[in-house]
Amino acid sequence: MVGSPDWSREAKASRFQWSPYKSLLSAIRLWQANRNKRGILPAIRWRWAAVRWRFWSVVGGISIPLRCKIGGGLWMPHTNGIVINADAVIGCNCEIFQQVTIGEGKGGCPEIGDNVSIGPGAKVLGAIKVGDGARIGANAVVVKDVPAGAMALAPAAQVLSPTDCSAA
Repeated sequence: MVGSPDWSREAKASRFQWSPYKSLLSAIRLWQANRNKRGILPAIRWRWAAVRWRFWSVVGGISIPLRCKIGGGLWMPHTNGIVINADAVIGCNCEIFQQVTIGEGKGGCPEIGDNVSIGPGAKVLGAIKVGDGARIGANAVVVKDVPAGAMALAPAAQVLSPTDCSAA
């Protein structure tokens, strides 16, 4: 369902479950919930969240800034190498695979819609919009808007003959 986050995708089965991305998202959400509140308890919480965020960023190999706008229900099954710009906006119930970069390009950062799947190695760059339910294939470099429900696929590999390879 578009717009309503599936929080079960971010919930850990138990406090001791090993899930770097779920722990990282928990730290980000705790930091965001307490950062602008006054008082000693919120100040302790957001500082503790920042320490947890730093730890899980290193353990998971994930670079997601604390102030990034992320909708609920984000799912990252393989976290290594994920880089998201602080100004990017990610909708609800998205899935992001390993080695994905969502970054700044000409004019700003991407806005990712709800229920978007971004395949391994994909790069989403610039002030573009990826519509709800869109799919971005592995190793695709997306620099133009992707309409809702559309697929953005990487170009097919170019096969070189053995003689072409030796010349290169």
